[in-house]
Amino acid sequence: FRKRDAGPSRAAAAAQAAAAQAAQAEAADSWYLALLGFAEHFRTSSPPKIRLCVHCLQAVFPFKPPQRIEARTHLQLGSVLYHHTKNSEQARSHLEKAVSAGRAIPQFEDVKFEAASLLSELYCQENSVDAAKPLLRKAIQISQQTPYWHCRLLFQLAQLHTLEKDLVSACDLLGVGAEYARVVGSEYTRRGLAILVQDKSQKWHFRPSTEVHPLLTLCGQIVENWQGNPIQKESLRVFFLVLQVTHYLDAGQVKSVKPCLKQLQQCIQTISTLHDDEILPSNPADLFHWLPKEHMCVLVYLVTVMHSMQAGYLEKAQKYTDKALMQLEKLKMLDCSPILSSFQVILLEHIIMCRLVTGHKATALQEISQVCQLCQQSPRLFSNHAAQLHTLLGLYCVSVNCMDNAEAQFTTALRLTNHQELWAFIVTNLASVYIREGNRHQEVLYSLLERINPDHSFPVSSHCLRAAAFYVRGLFSFFQGRYNEAKRFLRETLKMSNAEDLNRLTACSLVLLGHIFYVLGNHRESNNMVVPAMQLASKIPDMSVQLWSSALLRDLNKACGNAMDAHEAAQMHQNFSQQLLQDHIEACSLPEHNLITWTDGPPPVQFQAQNGPNTSLASLL
Repeated sequence: FRKRDAGPSRAAAAAQAAAAQAAQAEAADSWYLALLGFAEHFRTSSPPKIRLCVHCLQAVFPFKPPQRIEARTHLQLGSVLYHHTKNSEQARSHLEKAVSAGRAIPQFEDVKFEAASLLSELYCQENSVDAAKPLLRKAIQISQQTPYWHCRLLFQLAQLHTLEKDLVSACDLLGVGAEYARVVGSEYTRRGLAILVQDKSQKWHFRPSTEVHPLLTLCGQIVENWQGNPIQKESLRVFFLVLQVTHYLDAGQVKSVKPCLKQLQQCIQTISTLHDDEILPSNPADLFHWLPKEHMCVLVYLVTVMHSMQAGYLEKAQKYTDKALMQLEKLKMLDCSPILSSFQVILLEHIIMCRLVTGHKATALQEISQVCQLCQQSPRLFSNHAAQLHTLLGLYCVSVNCMDNAEAQFTTALRLTNHQELWAFIVTNLASVYIREGNRHQEVLYSLLERINPDHSFPVSSHCLRAAAFYVRGLFSFFQGRYNEAKRFLRETLKMSNAEDLNRLTACSLVLLGHIFYVLGNHRESNNMVVPAMQLASKIPDMSVQLWSSALLRDLNKACGNAMDAHEAAQMHQNFSQQLLQDHIEACSLPEHNLITWTDGPPPVQFQAQNGPNTSLASLL
């Protein structure tokens, strides 16, 4: 009898224990949700209160929460610390704990894979790519039943291989991803990955522009033939058009890219009117997004700035840079994704070149310093942009006539880059420095000119850089007194720059041709070159070409007896000289001017004020 009574007694005790456990779990959920709510409130405050957010999340651990809550809290803490603070050590510790705990918990995919993805990003930011790759490979192996994360992790590992210039491995991974997307029935993701495979493949084989066009046409057909929901189709279209536009810009084809760029701008306007949750895909693999809509908008601004800079529409470049940087500042308040910092650095790199052309050297120098500060925050960012940073400093040194420093900066940039287009750009500018320096570097100069000989073997397919190489050859022949040879090179530059609307190269070639005709005594032909050069330089506006053109117009009108026109040109020349001189003095007196001596290691942390070096504007005036 007692045994029979013992059963119900134990059942009652078990029921009471279960009820107590449920109540405890419910209470645990309450305090956890309360702390989580506070943390999110502080994170999304304006401005964000990250310290209080972190305190709320850290307060979870003393309650000895269940393993799932503990793992998720480590992920949340690691994410907040990674995205919103410079405390990478603590961020790494929490993410590593989240990865470890997530693997031990069955069916906890969202935590284990997100933690692995974020941790690999952090490793890359710290230049620890060898730690990131095995982490991603392990996550890819165990994520095949989770289509969204499997595709995302494959893409992330492919991106790592791309950063290391291992395009063969990147293409292989993207091909695996495209086949996986086909198997799980995600036509949207399959087409996106197929576009990437084509893009990486053409870079891998270094195909010339004429061979890439059929691939681009194929990619366009892949997008247009797919009938999916509107936001996904527009997202794919933006993705494809960005690749197409950047291909044309890399090829220096500023005029040819205009129809594609216009389509891209129209496409981003369309996508900005659509809501992300209008149609939720039923297939998990279709939830994969290439970029958030807000990031796409910044990217379109960025490629528009790149186009405006190459074409010589510098006021337009300034306008779109201002818009993009304003949007970036808003995004970075809540999202410190590394790609936003990359966008910011690339925007600044382009606007710095605009400032140097338009005669705002002091502002350009302060923006170079800003790029240095951004690169100090991320080893990966500095690694990717160190050569560009030294190139910008080299261009600044040329603008303030510090030629020895310019040579040192360009030489450093050459040592740091393996990018063919950037290499050709640097060599072209270094050759112009040696040309201006006279006979000091004849052997080195001849060697450089031979390596960028546009008549024979030019190392890159860029139309713009090849036109610039003809200009440099023309400049060299002019300084050597070989005027007929100089005219041949410059006419080739004009032919190429007119074909693709390269306005600044056109202006430079016209004024140099005008100078040659003036030296040869052909004043009418000289005037026919210098007047349009001045008009185009004013439109850009290019201060150096305006200074040069006004000096030539003054001398031409004097020689022709046009006293009034000569006086007007002399007054213009005086105004340009004063503006450039004032800006020159202001730039050289900034503490950031000390950057021109930095040629090794990470960017200097701080600058000492100085009166500025004893540089001269004689070569400009």
